Amino acid sequence: MKYLINLISLALIFVLTPAYAADDSLTSADTKNYIGLGVIVWALLLLLVVLLVLLRTFKILTRIILKSDGYTDAEIIAEMAPVKAAKKPTQPKKEFWNKVLSLRPLAEEKDMLIEHEYDGIKELDNPTPAWFMVLFYSTIIFAVGYLLIYHVFGIGQLQYDEYKTEVAQAEVVKKQYLSKAANLIDENTVKLLTEPGTIKAGEGIFKQNCAACHGDKGQGVVGPNLTDDYWLHGGSIKAVFKTIKYGIAAKGMPTWEKQLSPKQLSDVSNYVKTLHGTNPPNGKEPQGEKEEEKLASN
Repeated sequence: MKYLINLISLALIFVLTPAYAADDSLTSADTKNYIGLGVIVWALLLLLVVLLVLLRTFKILTRIILKSDGYTDAEIIAEMAPVKAAKKPTQPKKEFWNKVLSLRPLAEEKDMLIEHEYDGIKELDNPTPAWFMVLFYSTIIFAVGYLLIYHVFGIGQLQYDEYKTEVAQAEVVKKQYLSKAANLIDENTVKLLTEPGTIKAGEGIFKQNCAACHGDKGQGVVGPNLTDDYWLHGGSIKAVFKTIKYGIAAKGMPTWEKQLSPKQLSDVSNYVKTLHGTNPPNGKEPQGEKEEEKLASN
């Protein structure tokens, strides 16, 4: 006990000395936190030492009491450290996969033999595993449900009906896309462009769709001459785009709104603008009003 008291005293002095120093106003908050943590750690260590000393003391007192009762040293050791009773051997458990797959060990094979045999072949009374039966009956239930839903009540769609539904949905999506794309370029937002790629694309569209009426060089056939200064419905880029897009039914000009995309309408309109002043041979006589000044400004 004397040594224990001395140890406790030294620990208290070591712990409390930093605590008193922490009262100094020059000590920072972090330092105070470290000091507090040190006090807690030392207190826990001190508690552990005290518990170990008490345990040792109890053992010594037990030995003294047993000795006074006439126990020998061997008996005291046996009392202080009794031998643990051996565990009874347990029956071996089935392996994990045997339980999952409902398998029975080979040791039980004799108990599963059926009395009859044929040509030396014996049969085991080993039922089908439960998991397989659950899977088997589930497929039957699924098949009956599928038959009722798709072939009896017609709730679900068969392959061909599903195809028609998806095609109809695709048409709706296509129309929505085209309606949005058509709003990107119209007669109010079309711009006059001179890029070679745009003019080349417009030329191809013109020769394929417009040359029959206006000539391959815009000189005019059934339709008016597109190379002179005269225009029936306006010669600005917006006016040309509008004429091509909506057409002039009274004069045989078809509408190209459904056949050509807004980008294609813009390309061919810009190509028509490049035909002005080219003066191709066999040009048709002028029609409409002269718009030379407007053309220059547009």
